[in-house]
Amino acid sequence: MAFNWLEAKLTERAQHGLLRQRHCQQYEKDNIVCINGEHYLNFSSNDYLGMRQHEGVLQSWVEGLAQFGAGSGASPLVTGHTQAHLALEAYIADGLNREAALLFNSGFAANQALCMALFSRHAGKPASSNPASNSKLQSHILADKLMHASFLEGAMCVAEQAQLRRFKHNDLTHLESLLQKRCNAEDNQDTLIVSEGVFSMDGDYAPSIEIAALAKQYDAWFMLDDAHGMGVMGENGFGTVEALGLTQEQVPIVMGTFGKAIGTAGAFIAGSQVLIDFLVNFAKHYVYSTAMPPAQAVATLYSLTHIASDRPRRDALTQNIMHFRDAFNAKFSSTTTLTLADSNSAIQPIIVGCPKRAVALSEGLKRRGIWVTAIRYPTVPKNEDRLRVTLSANHTQQDIDVLLDAIALAAEECSE
Repeated sequence: MAFNWLEAKLTERAQHGLLRQRHCQQYEKDNIVCINGEHYLNFSSNDYLGMRQHEGVLQSWVEGLAQFGAGSGASPLVTGHTQAHLALEAYIADGLNREAALLFNSGFAANQALCMALFSRHAGKPASSNPASNSKLQSHILADKLMHASFLEGAMCVAEQAQLRRFKHNDLTHLESLLQKRCNAEDNQDTLIVSEGVFSMDGDYAPSIEIAALAKQYDAWFMLDDAHGMGVMGENGFGTVEALGLTQEQVPIVMGTFGKAIGTAGAFIAGSQVLIDFLVNFAKHYVYSTAMPPAQAVATLYSLTHIASDRPRRDALTQNIMHFRDAFNAKFSSTTTLTLADSNSAIQPIIVGCPKRAVALSEGLKRRGIWVTAIRYPTVPKNEDRLRVTLSANHTQQDIDVLLDAIALAAEECSE
């Protein structure tokens, strides 16, 4: 029978404690999430600034619905590109000090579109007049080892045209060694270096200034996936490039999403006008997809502009991060079974090292009214299974103290 191996594959994954399952949420308000009829204090949301429930965001969405309707009705190149989309793109480009920006329906789509547009045999650079050279890989992609799956999957889709190499996480020496090997080949091939501004599972920061310098030295482009930096970093919330003052020349490609700190959905790519015009013509995920609902663009623009003026909200998140780390280290200083990763972002991973124990801890927290998701291989490397705690500006210090008490009880329960 065709595909008769599917059930066996699921059984194998379950036996290793790696089976993924969905949980149905009924509603969420004020960091209390209702899942399967039970209520939990939520520490697994990427809504770092609590903008999903902000009255202004909700009201602007309603106003967008009244003006444009529930959806865009077409792809951007037909009739789906509206004034709402244009205004959002212009605001992003201006805030990032880039020439232009382009909207996508998700970060996954944006990363895949970028890879396939730049490196596809159909939309890539013109073939050489030398037939022999066309048989070789024409480009290189050098990606951080912990780069998000959405980009890595896109890079693997163009493996015949671009060689993907992954450098050790945040390891500048290893990255430079790969760049030197490319230079020694003397093939004048295009090279794209890719990293995340804030890493989604570890919560640490890329050495973006140093990577940009290497990119310039070795005539490469640097792309920054700033999905988890947008909204929470920079004077006006424009993420890593604003916080570090990185120019378009230093970081020619910036990708960001709206489904985290911004509180809505969708994504963008920002860069030169030539890059954006190229994507409009060759990025199939953009050309052949219905544009995001204009009302969503209206709400996203409101959220971005509000974040820029609401410094206390971001300060509250920073204070919660500091309180969590100080309190965790004080409470668990003597334990060797739980390790708090070195992160100063809203993402606070507690490394457990065993998928089944990570799930057991997560279940123990649920019994105590706390929702923290266990993250396991292959989302993270083997033996780095963890509880991925995410903090919000809307959490109180009392919420955090309750979480830490629950972790202590769950850990004690698991050790019995």
